[in-house]
Amino acid sequence: MTTTAPRLGTALARLLILAAALLGTLLAGAAPASAHAALTGSDPKDGAVVATAPKEVNLTFSEQVAMSADSIRVLDPAGRRADTGEILDLCSGSIVRYGVALRAGLPDGTYTVAWQTVSADSHPISGAFTFSIGAPSTTSVALPDRTAGGGLVGTLYGIARYVSYAGFAVLVGGGAFVLACWPRGASVRPVQQTVVRGWLTLTGATLVMLLLRSPYTGSGELSDAFDLAGLKAVLETKTGAALTSRLLLLGAAALFVAVLFGAYARRTDPKERKDLAFGLGLGGTVVAAGIAGTWALAEHASTGIQPGIAMPVDILHLLAVAAWLGGLTVLLVSLYKAPSVDRSAIERFSKVAFGSVAVLAATGLYQSWRQVGSWSALTGTRYGQLLLVKIGLMCVLIGIAWISRRWTQRLADPKPAEEAEEAEEAEEAEQAEQAEQAEQAEQAEASEQAGAEEADKADSAEGSDEADKAGAEAADATGAGRTAEDAETADPADPERAAQLARQRAAVATARRKRERDADPERAGLRRSVLTEAAVAVVLLAVTTVLTSTEPGRTEEEAGRGGTAASGPAAVPDRPVDIRLPFDTGGVDGKGIVRLSLDPGRTGANALHLFVERPNGKPLDVPEIKVALTLEAKDVGPLPVAPDRIQTGHWSASGVQIPMPGEWRIQVTVRTSEIDQTTIEKNVKIG
Repeated sequence: MTTTAPRLGTALARLLILAAALLGTLLAGAAPASAHAALTGSDPKDGAVVATAPKEVNLTFSEQVAMSADSIRVLDPAGRRADTGEILDLCSGSIVRYGVALRAGLPDGTYTVAWQTVSADSHPISGAFTFSIGAPSTTSVALPDRTAGGGLVGTLYGIARYVSYAGFAVLVGGGAFVLACWPRGASVRPVQQTVVRGWLTLTGATLVMLLLRSPYTGSGELSDAFDLAGLKAVLETKTGAALTSRLLLLGAAALFVAVLFGAYARRTDPKERKDLAFGLGLGGTVVAAGIAGTWALAEHASTGIQPGIAMPVDILHLLAVAAWLGGLTVLLVSLYKAPSVDRSAIERFSKVAFGSVAVLAATGLYQSWRQVGSWSALTGTRYGQLLLVKIGLMCVLIGIAWISRRWTQRLADPKPAEEAEEAEEAEEAEQAEQAEQAEQAEQAEASEQAGAEEADKADSAEGSDEADKAGAEAADATGAGRTAEDAETADPADPERAAQLARQRAAVATARRKRERDADPERAGLRRSVLTEAAVAVVLLAVTTVLTSTEPGRTEEEAGRGGTAASGPAAVPDRPVDIRLPFDTGGVDGKGIVRLSLDPGRTGANALHLFVERPNGKPLDVPEIKVALTLEAKDVGPLPVAPDRIQTGHWSASGVQIPMPGEWRIQVTVRTSEIDQTTIEKNVKIG
């Protein structure tokens, strides 16, 4: 049985309005949290008052960032540049630190440090703070109130990102639906239009993102979108290369679409069609994975922990999303606009969707662990809260998909009794229709005879108006007696009459299909469940887009623990080393923090101070604490240090010799009882 669905009605309109409202709410709240790297420390600290002017200002970040010549600016109280514009790379190992040299002879007063850069996962970050030399003073510098990536440009860029995800899902999922589930759909025009629109959407969104990239990470002015110098700079970045690669791969995708809806749709030989389907499937998978890889190489998966595993997992995740949601979109269009959808195609898509959900669950679990990192971040950070919303929507979507699967099973496995009843009803309807046609034919013949008699009377009464009227009434009666089935026997010399009969026949056929559709509750139920599933999928895709522009929970918690007031684990040349080392020996009173200070933090003699504290900040008395220093690059050490106990929780050693500069590993061994002890370590850069 075939099915024809009505136009999208008020139910769909309400669902789309609701989805659009939720999408707008999510996107509106996404801008303030569009930072993935975080500032974890600075020297001087925010609000610090130093006795003498420092040689440079440096910033420590939670992950790698892309610095430009103007990324860090230091302004004096009058608003003039106080830095030399020379960015200093102070990175060491896992420590990400950059600085800028200051001019000599700076006067006392309050200085403003404004910085803006791009994190390794392509998102811009910015901020500002102040410090004072000698004593605080009034300043004419106003701290920037606009965050990087915000404003109109940020909103447009965020919309383009969402649209690009949607276009990718429809393009890839639609092609997969045709090849794997419904090959006959390659010749169905609504299906063709949907997949082509997916390609156009993704291509247009990618071009918009490429043009907006420069103002998005820089000035924030929409007019800079067509700045050729800015576009050239973007093309030299990792994100620019990813967007350019995506455009090149979309060219290959256009060829795939042309062959799918051209040569493949016209193939009639089963063997040729099968061979072409294999080639299209293999090539399409490679192109789809390549397009998904442009996201994986430029965003979350490319940075943080385990990027070598995270990027392939991210590609699988995106392909599974496309196969499910994109296929769902094409199925929805087919159910509402295509003349018929094979039951076997719906059943095959149900299996594909089930496999996609399994892949999504596995890859999503890994990504959640990687980005969140702890249970506290799951509920205490914006990323974790959005992730919980996404998980809830996924559960709703799976529940609706289960309902759709039940409808699909009822379509695929009708009961024998129902089949017999349907066949009997169809036979009775056919017999009734034949009887009705015979009766209409008799009426038509009688009408023709009556018309002939009236025409003879009219001929005998020349010039009589009554005769003309009778002849016209007879002709009308003859036309009314004909049905749509009389089109085959209509007089070819009367094209107007033939067209009228053709329209009547089309109306009868449409009415018949409508009766068949309305008498098929399984298909009606499937359409409703798929429509609801698609509406929830729109909101789910919006949440996913916001997640990709939100600082991961793991990073947010690390930044919160460190805070911008901390100077970080790496020492600035000629600055004291101050680090915090949490420990846990496993015994009673076995948890705490060691605060270590090495002054002046350079080669030669240094004073070492150790403060052992409980988690609540109170001093903790321990039986023994030892320190060892190792410079692995020069094969120096470990150099043991035995500090003396000064008072409860305070240990100290003077004259600690640092023979040469470099990255030193500081190991602290804490013993809290006769049998409970642990060793903790950190690498620091000593000038």
